[in-house]
Amino acid sequence: MTDSYDVDIEEVEYLRHGDTAIMARIHRPRGKGPFPAVIEAHGGAWCEGNRANNDTINSAVARGGVVVAALDFRNPPVATYPGSVADVNYGVRWLKANAARFDTKPEWVGSMGTSSGGHLVVLNALKPDDPRYATIPLAGGFDAHVSYVVSLWPVICPLGRYHDRKAKPAGEQVYQNRGGAIAHQDRYWLTEDAMGEGSPNLALERGDKVETPDILYVQNPDDELHPRRFMEQFIGNYRKLGGTIENVLFYGPKYDAIRTLPESDIAKDAVKKMVAFIKRETVGA
Repeated sequence: MTDSYDVDIEEVEYLRHGDTAIMARIHRPRGKGPFPAVIEAHGGAWCEGNRANNDTINSAVARGGVVVAALDFRNPPVATYPGSVADVNYGVRWLKANAARFDTKPEWVGSMGTSSGGHLVVLNALKPDDPRYATIPLAGGFDAHVSYVVSLWPVICPLGRYHDRKAKPAGEQVYQNRGGAIAHQDRYWLTEDAMGEGSPNLALERGDKVETPDILYVQNPDDELHPRRFMEQFIGNYRKLGGTIENVLFYGPKYDAIRTLPESDIAKDAVKKMVAFIKRETVGA
């Protein structure tokens, strides 16, 4: 029988930039731990959104017995690339340092994210010691290495997605009434060179030095905002490198049904697989 826990939600300041508090929303199973734990990065084309974006996903995962620390992080105009990567990197170290407080273990901390947040957690997991990403100091000696990542419809190649959207007719370039992927990527990345440098897929193709945590890659293969060919390229490149990556595909009219249709069989099945993966990587290991 699948475990099901009641969930408590707590708002916590995990980071401060100047006078600005950066918050985390902790979805915490109510019961006897220790529990696995993940930091979670929301989507929003690197420019929008907040820690409440994925409440439906995060609470569902927490009900399965996983602590989820959903992070806010800096967006433009406050910070462009790599500001949010640095905040996510710090978030991993912060959660490890506070493992006992949240009834988990440092070695059980992983990461999870959707869309541009899925990109952030994969990039940080590949390059946790990159000095641009690990730049914010934190006492305690913890690093940002994770042994596992759950990435839901990530923008796994920002440069490839940018070129893909530019090739679309003008009416297809705009989505979700947010001004379009092109405008948002320009605001965050500033240059195409930066998009290429921060691309997990291109990092593998270039032969960059990377870590290879186990990855659960979740996506609707018909998702036009996150083209399937980039997913397949990354999975192929990761496996060639010797990394372990599991691909969970779901079908239907919504690319983000796991978030927007939480009571659907699609969402429930995906969450069940996500929780099972996290527990295999932690409790089961």
